[in-house]
Amino acid sequence: MKWSQASDAGLVRQVNEDSMCVEPGLGLFAVADGMGGHQAGEIASRTAINELVRFLKAHYPFPRDPGSLLLQGIQEANRLVYQLSFSNPGYRGMGTTLTAALVKNEYLYLAHVGDSRVYLLRKGKMHQLTEDHSLVGELVRLGGISEEQARNHPRRNILTRALGIEPRVEVDGARVKIQKGDKIILCTDGLTVHLSPQDILMLLQENPDPDRAVSKLIQAALNRGGSDNITVILLAVD
Repeated sequence: MKWSQASDAGLVRQVNEDSMCVEPGLGLFAVADGMGGHQAGEIASRTAINELVRFLKAHYPFPRDPGSLLLQGIQEANRLVYQLSFSNPGYRGMGTTLTAALVKNEYLYLAHVGDSRVYLLRKGKMHQLTEDHSLVGELVRLGGISEEQARNHPRRNILTRALGIEPRVEVDGARVKIQKGDKIILCTDGLTVHLSPQDILMLLQENPDPDRAVSKLIQAALNRGGSDNITVILLAVD
Protein backbone atom coordinates (compact mmCIF):
# COMPACT_ATOMS: atom_id res chain seq x y z
CA MET A 1 0.00 0.00 0.00
CA LYS A 2 1.15 3.52 -0.83
CA TRP A 3 0.02 6.74 0.79
CA SER A 4 0.44 10.49 0.70
CA GLN A 5 -0.78 13.31 2.90
CA ALA A 6 -0.79 17.11 3.08
CA SER A 7 -2.44 19.93 4.98
CA ASP A 8 -2.90 23.60 4.11
CA ALA A 9 -4.27 26.48 6.18
CA GLY A 10 -6.22 27.74 3.18
CA LEU A 11 -6.59 31.33 2.05
CA VAL A 12 -8.83 32.72 4.81
CA ARG A 13 -7.89 31.19 8.17
CA GLN A 14 -4.79 32.45 9.99
CA VAL A 15 -4.32 29.20 11.92
CA ASN A 16 -4.52 25.62 10.69
CA GLU A 17 -6.77 23.88 13.20
CA ASP A 18 -6.62 20.57 11.33
CA SER A 19 -4.45 17.71 12.54
CA MET A 20 -3.65 14.34 11.02
CA CYS A 21 -1.65 11.20 11.63
CA VAL A 22 -0.01 8.71 9.34
CA GLU A 23 1.22 5.74 11.37
CA PRO A 24 1.93 2.93 8.87
CA GLY A 25 3.43 0.74 11.59
CA LEU A 26 0.02 0.67 13.26
CA GLY A 27 -1.91 0.84 10.00
CA LEU A 28 -3.54 4.01 11.35
CA PHE A 29 -4.50 7.05 9.29
CA ALA A 30 -6.66 9.85 10.72
CA VAL A 31 -7.77 13.45 10.22
CA ALA A 32 -9.26 15.87 12.73
CA ASP A 33 -10.76 19.34 12.28
CA GLY A 34 -10.72 21.42 15.46
CA MET A 35 -13.09 24.16 16.53
CA GLY A 36 -12.72 26.87 19.16
CA GLY A 37 -11.23 30.33 19.41
CA HIS A 38 -7.71 31.39 20.39
CA GLN A 39 -6.12 28.30 18.83
CA ALA A 40 -8.22 26.00 21.02
CA GLY A 41 -9.38 24.14 17.93
CA GLU A 42 -5.80 23.35 17.00
CA ILE A 43 -5.18 22.05 20.52
CA ALA A 44 -8.37 19.96 20.46
CA SER A 45 -7.58 18.27 17.15
CA ARG A 46 -3.94 17.63 18.03
CA THR A 47 -4.88 16.27 21.48
CA ALA A 48 -7.45 13.89 19.98
CA ILE A 49 -5.04 12.55 17.36
CA ASN A 50 -2.18 12.15 19.84
CA GLU A 51 -4.37 10.33 22.36
CA LEU A 52 -5.71 7.96 19.72
CA VAL A 53 -2.17 7.11 18.61
CA ARG A 54 -1.02 6.65 22.23
CA PHE A 55 -3.96 4.37 23.02
CA LEU A 56 -3.47 2.13 19.99
CA LYS A 57 0.28 1.88 20.53
CA ALA A 58 -0.41 0.78 24.11
CA HIS A 59 -2.57 -2.08 22.79
CA TYR A 60 -0.37 -3.20 19.91
CA PRO A 61 -0.35 -5.90 18.55
CA PHE A 62 -4.09 -5.63 18.21
CA PRO A 63 -6.62 -8.28 19.30
CA ARG A 64 -8.84 -10.17 16.88
CA ASP A 65 -11.31 -7.26 16.66
CA PRO A 66 -9.28 -4.10 16.03
CA GLY A 67 -12.48 -2.23 15.11
CA SER A 68 -13.70 -2.31 18.70
CA LEU A 69 -10.30 -1.12 19.90
CA LEU A 70 -10.41 1.78 17.45
CA LEU A 71 -13.83 2.84 18.74
CA GLN A 72 -12.52 2.64 22.31
CA GLY A 73 -9.57 4.81 21.33
CA ILE A 74 -11.93 7.47 19.99
CA GLN A 75 -13.78 7.47 23.33
CA GLU A 76 -10.48 7.94 25.17
CA ALA A 77 -9.61 10.84 22.86
CA ASN A 78 -13.03 12.38 23.52
CA ARG A 79 -12.57 12.04 27.27
CA LEU A 80 -9.21 13.79 27.20
CA VAL A 81 -10.40 16.69 25.02
CA TYR A 82 -13.48 17.09 27.24
CA GLN A 83 -11.35 17.24 30.39
CA LEU A 84 -8.92 19.66 28.76
CA SER A 85 -11.75 22.01 27.84
CA PHE A 86 -12.21 22.77 31.56
CA SER A 87 -8.52 23.37 32.27
CA ASN A 88 -8.36 26.85 30.73
CA PRO A 89 -11.08 29.48 30.17
CA GLY A 90 -9.83 29.89 26.60
CA TYR A 91 -10.55 26.22 25.92
CA ARG A 92 -14.22 26.28 26.92
CA GLY A 93 -16.41 24.86 24.19
CA MET A 94 -13.55 23.55 22.09
CA GLY A 95 -14.02 20.34 20.17
CA THR A 96 -12.94 18.47 17.09
CA THR A 97 -14.03 16.05 14.43
CA LEU A 98 -12.08 12.80 14.24
CA THR A 99 -12.15 10.34 11.37
CA ALA A 100 -9.81 7.36 11.55
CA ALA A 101 -9.01 4.39 9.34
CA LEU A 102 -7.17 1.34 10.62
CA VAL A 103 -5.82 -1.05 7.99
CA LYS A 104 -5.45 -4.62 9.21
CA ASN A 105 -4.84 -7.47 6.79
CA GLU A 106 -7.43 -7.12 4.03
CA TYR A 107 -9.83 -4.94 6.03
CA LEU A 108 -10.29 -1.23 6.59
CA TYR A 109 -11.80 -0.38 9.99
CA LEU A 110 -13.38 3.05 10.30
CA ALA A 111 -14.32 5.22 13.28
CA HIS A 112 -15.93 8.58 12.65
CA VAL A 113 -17.32 11.62 14.46
CA GLY A 114 -18.10 14.94 12.76
CA ASP A 115 -18.09 16.12 9.14
CA SER A 116 -14.68 15.06 7.92
CA ARG A 117 -15.10 12.29 5.37
CA VAL A 118 -13.80 8.99 4.02
CA TYR A 119 -14.28 8.16 0.35
CA LEU A 120 -13.55 4.90 -1.43
CA LEU A 121 -12.67 4.96 -5.12
CA ARG A 122 -13.23 1.47 -6.54
CA LYS A 123 -13.44 0.49 -10.21
CA GLY A 124 -14.16 4.03 -11.35
CA LYS A 125 -16.88 4.79 -8.80
CA MET A 126 -16.79 6.97 -5.67
CA HIS A 127 -18.41 5.76 -2.46
CA GLN A 128 -18.74 7.96 0.64
CA LEU A 129 -18.11 5.67 3.61
CA THR A 130 -19.04 8.19 6.33
CA GLU A 131 -22.05 10.34 7.12
CA ASP A 132 -21.68 14.02 7.99
CA HIS A 133 -22.71 14.65 11.59
CA SER A 134 -23.88 18.17 10.82
CA LEU A 135 -27.06 20.18 10.44
CA VAL A 136 -26.80 20.27 6.65
CA GLY A 137 -25.88 16.58 6.61
CA GLU A 138 -29.19 15.82 8.32
CA LEU A 139 -31.03 18.04 5.84
CA VAL A 140 -29.45 16.20 2.91
CA ARG A 141 -30.38 12.78 4.35
CA LEU A 142 -33.97 13.97 4.88
CA GLY A 143 -34.14 15.24 1.31
CA GLY A 144 -34.56 18.87 2.31
CA ILE A 145 -31.53 20.13 0.38
CA SER A 146 -29.15 18.79 -2.25
CA GLU A 147 -25.44 18.06 -1.83
CA GLU A 148 -24.69 21.16 -3.90
CA GLN A 149 -26.90 23.32 -1.67
CA ALA A 150 -25.23 21.83 1.40
CA ARG A 151 -21.78 22.99 0.26
CA ASN A 152 -23.03 26.59 0.11
CA HIS A 153 -25.41 26.54 3.07
CA PRO A 154 -24.82 29.39 5.57
CA ARG A 155 -25.08 26.95 8.51
CA ARG A 156 -22.92 24.19 7.07
CA ASN A 157 -20.40 24.50 9.94
CA ILE A 158 -22.91 23.52 12.65
CA LEU A 159 -22.01 20.02 13.87
CA THR A 160 -24.45 17.62 15.52
CA ARG A 161 -21.61 15.47 16.90
CA ALA A 162 -18.02 16.30 17.88
CA LEU A 163 -15.35 15.17 20.31
CA GLY A 164 -14.91 17.12 23.53
CA ILE A 165 -18.46 18.43 23.96
CA GLU A 166 -19.82 15.70 26.27
CA PRO A 167 -18.16 13.07 28.51
CA ARG A 168 -19.04 10.40 25.93
CA VAL A 169 -19.67 10.64 22.21
CA GLU A 170 -21.52 8.43 19.75
CA VAL A 171 -19.03 7.03 17.23
CA ASP A 172 -19.87 5.53 13.86
CA GLY A 173 -17.90 2.40 13.03
CA ALA A 174 -17.60 0.30 9.90
CA ARG A 175 -15.53 -2.48 8.34
CA VAL A 176 -14.76 -2.64 4.63
CA LYS A 177 -12.90 -5.37 2.79
CA ILE A 178 -10.33 -3.66 0.61
CA GLN A 179 -9.31 -4.74 -2.87
CA LYS A 180 -6.31 -4.24 -5.09
CA GLY A 181 -6.67 -0.93 -6.93
CA ASP A 182 -8.79 0.72 -4.21
CA LYS A 183 -8.05 4.31 -3.27
CA ILE A 184 -9.19 5.62 0.11
CA ILE A 185 -9.38 9.34 0.83
CA LEU A 186 -9.64 10.84 4.32
CA CYS A 187 -10.27 14.59 4.28
CA THR A 188 -11.54 17.50 6.32
CA ASP A 189 -14.40 19.65 5.07
CA GLY A 190 -12.00 22.26 3.74
CA LEU A 191 -11.76 19.97 0.72
CA THR A 192 -15.37 18.86 0.38
CA VAL A 193 -16.88 22.34 0.70
CA HIS A 194 -15.20 23.19 -2.61
CA LEU A 195 -14.97 19.84 -4.42
CA SER A 196 -17.81 17.44 -5.16
CA PRO A 197 -17.23 13.68 -5.15
CA GLN A 198 -17.17 13.86 -8.95
CA ASP A 199 -14.46 16.55 -8.82
CA ILE A 200 -12.37 14.36 -6.52
CA LEU A 201 -12.92 11.31 -8.72
CA MET A 202 -11.77 13.18 -11.82
CA LEU A 203 -8.60 14.46 -10.16
CA LEU A 204 -7.72 11.01 -8.82
CA GLN A 205 -8.21 9.44 -12.23
CA GLU A 206 -6.10 12.13 -13.92
CA ASN A 207 -3.30 11.80 -11.33
CA PRO A 208 -2.54 8.16 -10.47
CA ASP A 209 0.54 9.06 -8.40
CA PRO A 210 -0.62 9.60 -4.77
CA ASP A 211 1.68 12.57 -4.09
CA ARG A 212 0.57 14.35 -7.24
CA ALA A 213 -3.09 13.54 -6.59
CA VAL A 214 -3.01 15.00 -3.07
CA SER A 215 -1.24 18.12 -4.35
CA LYS A 216 -3.83 18.57 -7.10
CA LEU A 217 -6.74 18.10 -4.70
CA ILE A 218 -5.48 20.77 -2.32
CA GLN A 219 -4.65 23.15 -5.14
CA ALA A 220 -8.13 22.73 -6.60
CA ALA A 221 -9.72 23.63 -3.25
CA LEU A 222 -7.45 26.67 -2.99
CA ASN A 223 -8.35 27.73 -6.54
CA ARG A 224 -12.02 27.70 -5.56
CA GLY A 225 -11.52 29.94 -2.55
CA GLY A 226 -9.67 27.95 0.12
CA SER A 227 -12.21 29.10 2.70
CA ASP A 228 -11.13 26.61 5.37
CA ASN A 229 -8.17 24.49 6.42
CA ILE A 230 -7.66 21.59 4.01
CA THR A 231 -6.25 18.20 5.00
CA VAL A 232 -6.07 15.12 2.77
CA ILE A 233 -4.69 11.59 3.23
CA LEU A 234 -4.76 9.26 0.23
CA LEU A 235 -4.19 5.50 0.51
CA ALA A 236 -3.60 3.44 -2.63
CA VAL A 237 -3.97 -0.34 -2.30
CA ASP A 238 -1.54 -2.15 -4.60
